[in-house]
Amino acid sequence: MPSSHLLLEEPIRMASILEPSKPSFFPAMTKIVGTLGPKSRSVDSISNCLKAGMSVARFDFSWGDPAYHQETLENLKTAIKTTKKLCAVMLDTVGAEMQVVNKAETTVSLQADGQVVLTPDRGQDATSELLPINFDGLAKSVKKGDTIFIGQYLFTGSETTSVWLEVSEVRGQDVVCTIKNTATLAGSLFTLHASQIHIDLPTLTEKDKEVISTWGVKNKIDFLSLSYTRHAEDVRQAREFLSKLGDLSQTQIFAKIENVEGLTHFDEILQEADGIILSRGNLGIDLPPEKVSFVCLKDSCMTDNLRPTRAEATDVANAVLDGSDAILLGAETLRGLYPVETISTVGRICSEAEKVFNQDLYFKKTVKYVGEPMTHLESIASSAVRAAIKVKASVIICFTSSGRAARLIAKYRPTMPVLSVVIPRLKTNQLKWSFSGAFEARQSLIVRGLFPMLADPRHPAESTSATNESILKVALDHGKAMGIIKSHDRVVVCQKLGDASVVKIIELED
Repeated sequence: MPSSHLLLEEPIRMASILEPSKPSFFPAMTKIVGTLGPKSRSVDSISNCLKAGMSVARFDFSWGDPAYHQETLENLKTAIKTTKKLCAVMLDTVGAEMQVVNKAETTVSLQADGQVVLTPDRGQDATSELLPINFDGLAKSVKKGDTIFIGQYLFTGSETTSVWLEVSEVRGQDVVCTIKNTATLAGSLFTLHASQIHIDLPTLTEKDKEVISTWGVKNKIDFLSLSYTRHAEDVRQAREFLSKLGDLSQTQIFAKIENVEGLTHFDEILQEADGIILSRGNLGIDLPPEKVSFVCLKDSCMTDNLRPTRAEATDVANAVLDGSDAILLGAETLRGLYPVETISTVGRICSEAEKVFNQDLYFKKTVKYVGEPMTHLESIASSAVRAAIKVKASVIICFTSSGRAARLIAKYRPTMPVLSVVIPRLKTNQLKWSFSGAFEARQSLIVRGLFPMLADPRHPAESTSATNESILKVALDHGKAMGIIKSHDRVVVCQKLGDASVVKIIELED
């Protein structure tokens, strides 16, 4: 949205800017998704990432094999046990991604004003004159004057690590390009992006399906990041595929918008997906420079530097003021030199921006968007948030089994944390009994302001008043131990009593 309409709480006083930031148990209400890789895959590194504020770990399958990612995931499980911090797992597909293949992993130097040929002949070695690619149809998709970008992982915007090409000639299946800037490409694989050009590749590739049905099923992934989503049908097809994979029928699908084609169909994609990820790397080069600031963040220098630029810090803060649920870190944590420090810094930026977030305006806009008549659950959720703000409650506690009630409360962006008490349900597949709950708790880790805890499975979802009080005491004790609830604080509780959902306000004693 235009800067004049940012959800900013006025006025911002100079004193508040000069005042030192106060430490908090929750570094920020806005969540942080960290991509695990070479610089962030050890148990110690992951443990520190969790302590710094990472709540979702992303596994990017555009590089690395399943065995490599499995080893990283096992380290994540160990780190979770050590730190006692929940963390969700996101599998990021390759999708319709074109790649330059550098089998020999030689360094490729490209000089400005020179020429390089892109060829689908993958038997060739990558050189300064010839780059083999994984797509046979590029020559049919581009024409003279079109723009192509190449870089490792994400496009950093740096003139030394990514290259801008202009198509000068199509020669059979080969594409001859003029090099617009001097660059050095290092590594086994580079991403290739043809700006504002439709590429005839499936959104969910056969490789993606294989990884999901093996690695994804084995590890019961919480989220699927659907790369290069361009149409609502892409999401529908992915959901149909997941529905046939047992436990993955509950996996949430986040549509990753990476080009103008996806932006064009944004509204219809939004209706089908569980969430949206705006990929700043590809969008930043697919759009004209004057349009970039409206939909995506600037490429990050924190891959190689300890501190963000002023523009980067502002971009993160603006995402918070716009109401975003989470900030996704890619290259910064995957191969960056300072993954833990990056997470910590982004968390502090988010926390400061949240202090001036105009919750009242956001609340009114959300109520208007929901419309009338509200559903019963929607009415309860909005009332809980309004009550919590009016009485200056320190926390909202929500009893839930599916997680939906807690997510609805968080949708209204309350200024205080929402403690989601996930009450397990006993279920069976006719072969064995199991409890639900852990899956639902982890999926709330990507929702802004929502902090889950698992209730004792001996307390069923359809509990009595006595067991509800017992669970509430556990939740209050948990909040006190974490430092978010103190004596004499007011707490808003949203729970189900029989067939009725109720909101109550309690004031704590000494």
